[in-house]
Amino acid sequence: MNKEKKEMDPTIESILDLNSNNVWNASEEQIAALWEQECEEEGFSSSEEKLLNTIRLSFDVVHYNPADERERVKYENGEWTTFARSDSHKGMVAIRRKFVKRITDLSYENVKHITAATLLELIDRNFGGGWDSIPLSIKDIIESSFDISTTQLPTSRIHAKGGTLERKVAQGFEVLEVEKGTWTEAIFAKKKEPVEKLRCNSDTKYDEEGNIITEEQDEDVDDESTMEGDDTFYSSYAAEAEVKEETEEGFPIEE
Repeated sequence: MNKEKKEMDPTIESILDLNSNNVWNASEEQIAALWEQECEEEGFSSSEEKLLNTIRLSFDVVHYNPADERERVKYENGEWTTFARSDSHKGMVAIRRKFVKRITDLSYENVKHITAATLLELIDRNFGGGWDSIPLSIKDIIESSFDISTTQLPTSRIHAKGGTLERKVAQGFEVLEVEKGTWTEAIFAKKKEPVEKLRCNSDTKYDEEGNIITEEQDEDVDDESTMEGDDTFYSSYAAEAEVKEETEEGFPIEE
């Protein structure tokens, strides 16, 4: 089996640099080489399980016993890349890149790392049923990373000049055409732009109406708070403030 060759990711200088984002760009050979460089370092064993879980996002990971002839033949045949655990009693690790071959292989994690063209190839392989043939759970995964829209038109009109297909392609969408008798369904897909997370500034202050208090206003509030505060509260009430009699509604009446 011929493995796809990937360039070394220059952002991964140590196996400890591996994370859920850059693991998709790393090759099996790069991971194995960096692992072996760090494997003998003191304290590395405490990071092994976390690193293996990260590797599992993009690779099949298995443990095998190199002393077992059958297992050696299975995992040391060129289809897998192997490296040793820091504890020799735990045997060897074999990894092999996961390939998204079917629409059902998609996950919220790997869908971020495929192109719109690859996505449409997967949809095309899904028995040719078009967008409606895809389970809702898979649609949710796809739409978490792609803008999707569809249209159905008579096949003779699908390529009409200035039509939907032409406009969508001009907007950067990839298109898949699914023939359905004399009609054609066009499925449009475009990668969503990454959304920056809004950061909440905990130092921001608001007044009672929800307006932001500026630094100048805040200084005025602080000046007022240095005054003898308790007196300002009670002085806002007149001495002859009306007090309800105990016989008024809402109070208990003693007989």
